[in-house]
Amino acid sequence: MAKILNEPFIIINYKTYPSGTGRKAEDTAKACIQQAQQAGKQVIIAAQAADIYRLSRLSAPIIAQHIDPVDQGKNTGFITAESVKEAGAIGTLINHAEHKISIQSIQQTVEKAHKNGLLAIACAATTREAEAIAKPCSPDYIAIEPPELIGGNISVSKARPEIITETIQSVRKIRPIPVICGAGINGKEDVKKAVELGTKGVLVANYVMGAEDRKKAVEELVSGL
Repeated sequence: MAKILNEPFIIINYKTYPSGTGRKAEDTAKACIQQAQQAGKQVIIAAQAADIYRLSRLSAPIIAQHIDPVDQGKNTGFITAESVKEAGAIGTLINHAEHKISIQSIQQTVEKAHKNGLLAIACAATTREAEAIAKPCSPDYIAIEPPELIGGNISVSKARPEIITETIQSVRKIRPIPVICGAGINGKEDVKKAVELGTKGVLVANYVMGAEDRKKAVEELVSGL
């Protein structure tokens, strides 16, 4: 397994927000890079596949939001590990709550990512799912994200701190996979609490992507690391 060298870190998931698409995605990335450099912290962008190359030219660490466990060749419409790596990605999310796949597919995708030198960050909705992922797979990180809190105003670190600690403990019994968390992260106190609970980072989207001042939002989050 690989690790992101500068822990704890923040992953900003661009999803398909207008502010995370095309030229606006570049503006958001520049804000992320500036705040990360000023604070000496690691901010990673989970970009749409079409924007990975555009953003990687800004020297931002980029991961894909999803890849498919398919080989290069006759597979129209799929996103290959090879393509995102060539575009400049260093890793990928897998099994996000908005793009669920089977455990078997998770395992195949993790293997495909690792074969191509990509970090694999597998998302789980529950502690049980995190355990189910950890048993056959060796992702570099597991992200615990209760789906009912995603996009909300109450963070997982406040509403469900026990799911974070339980997931860390349960996964550790199976494999030494570090855990990050997401869902409802809305400021530096949420980030700080998540790190105090033992996570190696947070996954956030709406707080940044929906903000009028995205630079200020990133600055706020980074100050919690």
